[in-house]
Amino acid sequence: MDEIWERAVETALDGQTDFASVQTLTLDGAVKCVHGRLPPPALFERFQNLQHLSIANIGVSSLEQFPRLHNLQKLILSDNRIAAGLEFLVEARLNSLRDLDLSNNRIQDIDDLRPLAELKLVSLDLYKCPVTRVKDYRSRVNKALNRVKALNWVN
Repeated sequence: MDEIWERAVETALDGQTDFASVQTLTLDGAVKCVHGRLPPPALFERFQNLQHLSIANIGVSSLEQFPRLHNLQKLILSDNRIAAGLEFLVEARLNSLRDLDLSNNRIQDIDDLRPLAELKLVSLDLYKCPVTRVKDYRSRVNKALNRVKALNWVN
């Protein structure tokens, strides 16, 4: 499984070998997570200056052992199977994270979003998540995540 991820990263980098200079990495649909898990954190942690990571449509359902990417500002996790476990983003100490795209995932409950209050998010995208159909979800999400300025919640 790790070989598949390595090849996907190599393809995305298009020959670039200086990992320290990589600021954007897009792996949308490049790999399907057979067991719903991301690869070992070391695969991404070598990109210490990474600011934008997009891993949409890969079938991930668990964010356990999310890599520590201290400079990550934007994370796109759209079109996956994430229902809970957002506390793993907090455990990864993503202190620079400002924009998080969770659109078209399986998040159903406001309480599942509460760990995100510990991050410094400015923008959160929940488009097409079941949580957007919860009664009074707009005010409840705003209350739970009072730092978020832009919340995309239209179904």
